[in-house]
Amino acid sequence: MDAIAEIKRLYYGTTRATVERDLKKAVDLLKTLGTEEDRERAAVYMDGLSQMRSEWGVKPAEPAGAPAKAKPRTR
Repeated sequence: MDAIAEIKRLYYGTTRATVERDLKKAVDLLKTLGTEEDRERAAVYMDGLSQMRSEWGVKPAEPAGAPAKAKPRTR
């Protein structure tokens, strides 16, 4: 299956529970595309996945090795 078709499949099959994983996989696939034309064709699906993640309130995953955020002090 070619990368654009796989990105499209991820877009149509994503759910609230899978959107973060699907978006990460789609980004990896996008990086394999060789031409600007192919990247433009995939952009609409990439934007859609990003919009779904935002609308569903899913926070992007913290990068591996990122320092933990300090909790605010309570009195």
